[in-house]
Amino acid sequence: MASAGPRDDYAQQWPLQLGSEGAGAYRVALDDSVYQHARRSGLRDVDVIDGAGNPVPAALYRPGPGEARAAVRASLPWFALPARPASGAQEWQLVSEVEADGRLRRVEARGIGRGAAIGPQTALLIDASTLRAPIRALELDWAPGTALDATYRVEASDDLEHWRDVVARGRLVDLEQGGRRLLQRRIAFDPDGLRARYLRLSPTNPDAVAPIRAVSAELDASADPSPLRWRQLKGRRVAAERAGEKGARFEFELDGRFPIQRIDVALPGNYAVGWNLESRDRTDAPWQRRLAPWTAYRVGSDGRSSSRALPVRSDDRYWRLSADAAVPGEPSLRLGYQPEMMVFIAQGAPPYALVAGSARTAREDLPLPQTMLALQAERGPTWRPAEAALGPMQALAGAAALVPDEPERNWRTWLLWAVLVVGAVVVAGFAVALLRGSAPPAA
Repeated sequence: MASAGPRDDYAQQWPLQLGSEGAGAYRVALDDSVYQHARRSGLRDVDVIDGAGNPVPAALYRPGPGEARAAVRASLPWFALPARPASGAQEWQLVSEVEADGRLRRVEARGIGRGAAIGPQTALLIDASTLRAPIRALELDWAPGTALDATYRVEASDDLEHWRDVVARGRLVDLEQGGRRLLQRRIAFDPDGLRARYLRLSPTNPDAVAPIRAVSAELDASADPSPLRWRQLKGRRVAAERAGEKGARFEFELDGRFPIQRIDVALPGNYAVGWNLESRDRTDAPWQRRLAPWTAYRVGSDGRSSSRALPVRSDDRYWRLSADAAVPGEPSLRLGYQPEMMVFIAQGAPPYALVAGSARTAREDLPLPQTMLALQAERGPTWRPAEAALGPMQALAGAAALVPDEPERNWRTWLLWAVLVVGAVVVAGFAVALLRGSAPPAA
């Protein structure tokens, strides 16, 4: 550990926004920027610190498939829209940019006609296109201290053009009187859940609303709120290791410590190629086989092989595809992963921050899982730490934190060895002098 402050040991930090003050235990989902700045395998150089820069009890967490839980939540992106006028005559139109996978990139409300006025943006357009499970409810968050009693009209769409009304229960309430607070953030749907790519929330009274800070979806207990994310890599063709070797090899470099669990290979046009997959942690390390040989193919527009699951997750940086025959074109390697969570105890004083990227220090192994199990046994099997969110990334020590410390020199040991060497030289000198000064034996 370096002698400088803990913040000087890390390259980057992300301020943490606690969703529920006073919860004590929190969980925060990691995003791509955290994986890209981590350097150690297993995210050992990712930690949580308090306001004074001291590490707090923290551990990496991966949800299990059979885990008992009442519900899971997924944060959703949202965009502010003008509320519909009471007359019903809408004087604006929605202009949006949509990614190839359906995610909204940009949303803008433009007035229709010259001099058309756009009212206050108190409605919400919610992007639920990444969810693969029915939505049981929406939960909205706003700044504390806002008196609120509002109802919303909920509409759903799959193409942003055709909208349908949705039966919803619940109103948003935030009232305080006599030191007691009445709080309701949840808008519930049918018990079977709601399936839609986009949702639109319009307040029945545009003047009785609060500035929304975040929107999350409550999903079924068996649903997975985090679909796989994919990193698509372009590789380079490398020469054969032995003369006369047939086939082709392609090497790829991943831009972070992502916990890869599925892979896919794509080539242009129609193809059928047998592949071998290997990876390694460093350029000077031997290659390790990650997947048994398989065949990837595409025939026509709808005939395509599916992605393959790795037997064990790997966060190696270097990957290699090998084929025993000629390869028609340059393949793309797609690596899929599920974002992990960092669970931590709010020990010390806020504000808290997540830090990453260090060649000098590593997160300590603390008995945090046992603490979580004890709290779960005390509060019920469905208890989970409260949610926290990553703020914008901020630089700390930067590239300097990625330079290892010089090994500490043990001067006492070096001095002892020096004394022993000098003593040996002196003894050898005496021996040589005695041999030279001794008389030769008589004939």
